[in-house]
Amino acid sequence: MTNDANDPATAGIGATVLGYPRIGRRRELKHVLESHWAGEATIDDVNRVSEEIRDDALRTMRDAGLDSVPVNTFSWYDHVLDTSVLVGAVPPRFAGAASGDELAGFDAATYFAMARGTQQVAPLEMTKWFDTNYHYLVPEISPDTVFELHADKPLAELAEAAALGVDGRPVVVGPFTYLALAKAADGAPEGFSPMDRLDDLVGVYAELLGALADAGASWVQLDEPSAVADLDPTTQEALRRTYQRLGDIPHRPRLLVTTYFADSVEGLPALAQTPVDGIGIDVVRGPAIEELAAVPGLSGKSVVLGAIDGRNVWRADLRSILSRLVPYLGLAANVAVSTSCSLLHVPYDLEVEDELEPGLRTILAFADQKLVEVAALSRALRHGTEAAASELRASDQAVQARSTVPNLVAEGVRQRSAGVSTADRRREPQQTRTAAQAERLNLPVLPTTTIGSYPQTAAVRKARADLRSGAIDEPAYDERMRQEVADVVALQERLGLDVLVHGEPERNDMVQYFAEQLAGYAFTQLGWVQSYGSRCVRPPILFGDVHRPEPMTVGWATYAQSLTDKPVKGMLTGPVTMLAWSFVRDDQPRQVTADQVALALRDEVGDLEDSGLAIVQVDEPALRELLPLRRAEQKAYLDWSVEAFRLATSGVAVSTQIHTHLCYSEFGEIFEAIDGLDADVTSVESARSRMELLGDLLDRGFSGALGPGVYDIHSPRVPDVAELDSLIRAALTSFPAERLWVNPDCGLKTRGYAEVEPALANMVTAARQVRESR
Repeated sequence: MTNDANDPATAGIGATVLGYPRIGRRRELKHVLESHWAGEATIDDVNRVSEEIRDDALRTMRDAGLDSVPVNTFSWYDHVLDTSVLVGAVPPRFAGAASGDELAGFDAATYFAMARGTQQVAPLEMTKWFDTNYHYLVPEISPDTVFELHADKPLAELAEAAALGVDGRPVVVGPFTYLALAKAADGAPEGFSPMDRLDDLVGVYAELLGALADAGASWVQLDEPSAVADLDPTTQEALRRTYQRLGDIPHRPRLLVTTYFADSVEGLPALAQTPVDGIGIDVVRGPAIEELAAVPGLSGKSVVLGAIDGRNVWRADLRSILSRLVPYLGLAANVAVSTSCSLLHVPYDLEVEDELEPGLRTILAFADQKLVEVAALSRALRHGTEAAASELRASDQAVQARSTVPNLVAEGVRQRSAGVSTADRRREPQQTRTAAQAERLNLPVLPTTTIGSYPQTAAVRKARADLRSGAIDEPAYDERMRQEVADVVALQERLGLDVLVHGEPERNDMVQYFAEQLAGYAFTQLGWVQSYGSRCVRPPILFGDVHRPEPMTVGWATYAQSLTDKPVKGMLTGPVTMLAWSFVRDDQPRQVTADQVALALRDEVGDLEDSGLAIVQVDEPALRELLPLRRAEQKAYLDWSVEAFRLATSGVAVSTQIHTHLCYSEFGEIFEAIDGLDADVTSVESARSRMELLGDLLDRGFSGALGPGVYDIHSPRVPDVAELDSLIRAALTSFPAERLWVNPDCGLKTRGYAEVEPALANMVTAARQVRESR
């Protein structure tokens, strides 16, 4: 079908959301995928569970009163990976992985090999999706990549919606963002950029639009979050040219281009000049009405306002939002209401959380509640407040209840924060510390260590489940964990590692474990959110002032240290990551909350030092994650995040070594901040990128020691000694051995011992080989 995009009577979208959770209300997709990878479930099982999850999503969104429902937002692993399949950008090294099983017309084994790798083939690189805690698989593009359409998945999901009587709106990552997120494939010519292939890729998208029109789609949503970045004139013109071409296609559905996560300062004017029919704008993080009113060409579009926060769990102040939206009614031919981004980033349903404190529960909204908020705002905006009277009253009551939530305010915490000085955030010079630490630790060159966690075995998970169910008591649980710690310490000594860890068997999650011991946090039972693939997290809810009632890790760390003469690292999660991987209160500036968490951690660092530990690691894997997407806002964030880390770690003696860990951090982009943390040793992800992150660190003045990851723990493959040797030697071309550590990319919690033991043994052997060859 061909739609008349110029007919304002038919061009509007109405109430909608940009996407919906996809892992299953009880993590059904996680369980079936992991069973399939273990050889215990067939691809038919995977497809059956996937269909049930999609059916639930369609019915839930339809029944909530949405006028337009997104489809093709489901994924077996990652929506960017799905886009690579859609456009045929499958790197040649995966050609031999095929099994014959299919996922929407594509070979399942090839799909999962791209995501997870095999023993023979490394997977696609993985990194964070903009400033969220979701990870995507990085496309690999070369001048020789052959783009060709494979539209089975979006067409199938559109058909599923039609069968339920749902007006499905297929959602696809837009071509501009897809290439902006891609990397040049190995062997690509110097100077080649994936964006060089934009015109070729747009041709495939043109075919896709035609196919979706033939299948009955009235709207198609192309997500372009990369349009919110700072765009130079050349890139801005590339965005405009892309949508001029797609908008000019005579036979296509109406085209909605969505921007989100920030204000699309240069991208929005470029899109408004093109024939696209609708533009999605994040007004939670984006522009004010005055800015939008000044954009030429916007008045002739359907404008979808992302007014309900898709990334946090606080109930919306509907009356306040409505008052801000009313002026937008005169902005464009049609004005619709949506979430600011996909609801992928929040849990499914608040109604199942019956253990939350009632006062707190009143002020929360998960995905299903946000559907109701969107529908209510849409009705009120179109038909007046009486059309959403009950929802507005409930919202008013929640706003009034916010200040009365128990344990929201702790005056002692506020007084302590107010008394923090600059001296509290500073240590002795690096050179002084390095000498004192070398004398105390007496480590070999290229010391080996791990990042913190060891595999959480079935026995560990069973012990935790037994404790929750009451089958065992706390002393019995602690005894089981102590035995696990002893086993992990013995394993590390047998492997020959130089600096040990206790393995963290008692920790359910690197943020939740600490949050459960800090005042100011609350927890859900089923508030799972996808992190990547089958991996889910259950973010705590940081609602009040934070403080530490008692030590959190000292007993476990000192027990591990009592079992060995080698140094054991104390392991903590840093203040920025504690915020990034929680749902954080929005009633005070984040830097205030970060300092509260930092002070609690400062107390813990001090107690670990007093107990005799010589090394404390404070992980900040999310430092890069929270970096604002607009350059003008980045310095302020980096300033307070660095200062929070230093507040947590600067109370120790010069002979106590502070480590930190950052994964998927795009090191070069925030070099000054990472150096500014003033950690003695910084470990970073670099195995998948083969040390690309190291670059010119010395030339830029990096002052500490570095542990570039040589073992990619996000893949089940076991790297051999030769591969690890080559990575260590590659690191040595950029960094002196005296300041280089050897370690995996990340914690080992998600792996099994059958992979971990040989991989670590190979890592230690490779480090020893390189050490002895110097």
